[in-house]
Amino acid sequence: MMRNSRIQWADRLFGSAVTSLKSGTALLVCAAAMLTAQAGTDNRAPEVPDTIKVGDTNMVSFHGFGVGFQVYTWNGVSWGGPIPDALLFDNEGNVVATHFGVFAANGSFVGPAWQSNSGSKVVGKLPPAAVIVNSDAIPWLRLESSVTEGSGTFANTTFIQRVNTVGGKSPKENGTFVGQVARVPYTADYFFYRAANDTND
Repeated sequence: MMRNSRIQWADRLFGSAVTSLKSGTALLVCAAAMLTAQAGTDNRAPEVPDTIKVGDTNMVSFHGFGVGFQVYTWNGVSWGGPIPDALLFDNEGNVVATHFGVFAANGSFVGPAWQSNSGSKVVGKLPPAAVIVNSDAIPWLRLESSVTEGSGTFANTTFIQRVNTVGGKSPKENGTFVGQVARVPYTADYFFYRAANDTND
């Protein structure tokens, strides 16, 4: 995928959100991400800090480039934990999956989830292993899978890594009312793993 195409993705996905921000910082962050992100077909395990490494008994089964938002809600004291709302792209710029949050019947956050266009789904188990690589971006993560459904892309996923993050941090300013929502643009690479002896296609 050409770099200018990734900037077009950011413009299409972030445009309305960016116009509502007080500054153009988020737009610059997202544009920088589009210029520097790795292609979505590199299935080699990324170089990461030891804290979030996945052992040799697992191998990368899928790599996608995430573009979207981390969604925060003001609870009167702080911005709550982020909920993802993003799309995953392959190297050709095709949307291959959605990334979102799963909630229990009582409204509590269960964990982040990814669902492929073919219907397979994986939910990440909380809490993740995390490391701050860039203080201006959300952490890099390693999550174990708690639930997998369907066959295909996310079948039998064992671990998920979120790396090369740009943007996505909670607002620095306090909210003005309880329930206020802030949608903060971000990008990241996502690596999905299966057991090394898993031959599922």
